[in-house]
Amino acid sequence: MSLDRLWAGWRSEYVGSTGEPRPPDDGCVLCRVVAGPEAVVWRGERVAVILNAYPYTTGHVMALPLRHVADIEALDGDEAVELWAAATAAVRAIKAAYDPHGMNVGANLGRAGGAGVLGHLHLHVVPRWEGDTNFMTSVAETRVLPESLDSTFRRLQEAWPS
Repeated sequence: MSLDRLWAGWRSEYVGSTGEPRPPDDGCVLCRVVAGPEAVVWRGERVAVILNAYPYTTGHVMALPLRHVADIEALDGDEAVELWAAATAAVRAIKAAYDPHGMNVGANLGRAGGAGVLGHLHLHVVPRWEGDTNFMTSVAETRVLPESLDSTFRRLQEAWPS
């Protein structure tokens, strides 16, 4: 038997505010997130960095264009430059706030590529620590996060490069 749920009552307010993914006629979940201030760690002219609502590890953020665009090759030059600069700034902020042993930076393009949100390109920036695959992930397919999203938000904003 596999345990796939771990009670985390502190998440109820956050989950209740964003809800489950909505049908396509209700718009893009990432467009809704960047329209509001709650999860936006940093906002530039063309790109934003947001908290991941379902983080792989504490500090997991996503950099994405403000414009609703699905394909990396559809970015204009300024968007591409700002997207990479935002991902780089996120790496710096995560290193300053959490001192991880390593990082994963990448994009899941298309359903077959593992994209959880189709239609809005985004880069994941994920801090990693040696031994961060603990028994809960390996055996129970459950992630245990040691910090609330509110705390992560504050730490990353405070560490964001000027």
